[in-house]
Amino acid sequence: MLFQWAAEALKNYVQLEERQIMGLLEVPPSASMGDVAFPCFILAKQFRKAPQAAAKDIADAFNESYLNAEAAGPYVNLKFDRGYFGKVMMEELEAGHVPKTGEGIKVVIDMSSPNIAKPIGIGHLRSTMIGAALYNMHKLAGFDVVSVNHLGDYGTQFGKQIAAYKRWGDDKAIAENPIAESLQLYVRFHEEAERDDTLEPEARAWFRKLEAGDEEARKLWSYFVDVSLEEFNRMYDRLHVHFDYTLGESFYNDKMQSVVTELQSEGLLEESDGALVVRLDDEGMPPCLIIKNDGTTIYPTRDLATAIYRHDVMKADRILYVVGGEQALHFKQVFSVLRRMGKTWADSCIHVPFGLMRFEGKKMSTRRGKIVMLEKVLDEVVDRAMAIINEKNPELANKEQVANAVGIGAVIFGDLKNNRMNEVDFSLEEALNFDGETGPYVQYTYARTQSILAKGAAMDQSEPEVSSETAGNPDELGDSGWELLKLLTGFPDKLQRGIRLQEPSVLARYALDVAQSFNQFYNKERIVIHDLEKRTARLQLTRLAASSLSRTMKLLGVETPDRM
Repeated sequence: MLFQWAAEALKNYVQLEERQIMGLLEVPPSASMGDVAFPCFILAKQFRKAPQAAAKDIADAFNESYLNAEAAGPYVNLKFDRGYFGKVMMEELEAGHVPKTGEGIKVVIDMSSPNIAKPIGIGHLRSTMIGAALYNMHKLAGFDVVSVNHLGDYGTQFGKQIAAYKRWGDDKAIAENPIAESLQLYVRFHEEAERDDTLEPEARAWFRKLEAGDEEARKLWSYFVDVSLEEFNRMYDRLHVHFDYTLGESFYNDKMQSVVTELQSEGLLEESDGALVVRLDDEGMPPCLIIKNDGTTIYPTRDLATAIYRHDVMKADRILYVVGGEQALHFKQVFSVLRRMGKTWADSCIHVPFGLMRFEGKKMSTRRGKIVMLEKVLDEVVDRAMAIINEKNPELANKEQVANAVGIGAVIFGDLKNNRMNEVDFSLEEALNFDGETGPYVQYTYARTQSILAKGAAMDQSEPEVSSETAGNPDELGDSGWELLKLLTGFPDKLQRGIRLQEPSVLARYALDVAQSFNQFYNKERIVIHDLEKRTARLQLTRLAASSLSRTMKLLGVETPDRM
């Protein structure tokens, strides 16, 4: 907001367009220097003098109401009248307006995508919560957004699952604990396959039967899908994540032949060692495998059918794939094949990769059984949150609800505060730290705002001269309050940046900045005081900060309890 006002004022003194000025503006290194800094290096040629002299000329000529300019070397530093502009800023924040930049644009987000017959591990958290945050961010900005849980419910892995069940399955054990027992069978398959050469061909044979509609294969497949979905939905409920559609790879089974036919008609398919591929040598990529040499399909075939369905049937203008960075080559191949098929919209397909998640230093592997189950992590972190509550505030009402909000929020925020491309080494102890860059720190700050507002409301009720129409003077916020107010007005820009970069960490970092700035304001300025004008302004700012924290954390999928 301040940058926009600064650009509108400065365009009267330089021969630059407003958007060019906006791109040059900076925040001064010290608040005492001003609110906005304009570097004059680019003006040296225009003014035919050194940037320092150009800055001085602009500052000397500057004549705008409620806005002062001072030259500081090659910079023009602008200071805004807090009373005048602060009032406008508070009114804008009260209105809660967010520019609807996405109106008329439909975005489909492919996210989570666990494999059937496997437990949801801590590693699935990244795709699930990054995708959920991007969904919320796009929705707030006015996009028509659709989330799809693209289940891994097809492919050779099911041939392996069925082969393992047929050899070693125990119906009683599976009935008692279907997911854990299914995982054990899957792990055993890979262990035995290293010694038994007949297992892999047996698995491929079962997958061929599944694709051909074999009754026994489809019955087993259907059972594993049903019990897995029941387990998955229970975990999603704990994370407060929902999907508009849950469509597994199998949904596209009857849509793949038309893709193969189109590739053949376009002359794109070539035979290679008995398989059918699309050559991508001219782009420096290996061939994209479409049909394996045993006649079965593979995931690039299904992803081609999926993308076409999302564009043609779901009418997506943009398709986001929130999938780990290790799949980067796969998506480059799929998008390239789409372009070769004449799908001009392929450029609107965007892979949103993310780095590996380790759990306290350990890399996870489903095949080796080295998986940290998300449910166990959530149970542990909620138990730890409850222990902290019992120690710090044993009389707290709704302790179980708060422990869940704090514990699960710590896990989610602990992931989303990181740039998504970073490798995350998740630590329960670090995530639950109330003094660090954590979810509990932001939640505690929000709870503090609610306590202050309650005290302020009680004081207002005790003073009959207070009117509901009493307006606070932004001049009474103090330096730290003014800095907080400026930060709060920056939310729309942060939201747009997060969407542009497909990066929820932009908002997680913003929440931390707001929490830190509010705590500085709280520590430096008395808020609930008898001076009516100061109290009104500072309580209003507290309410606006609380609203910003609550909204931002909700976008990230984190609850903000009123008391902790």
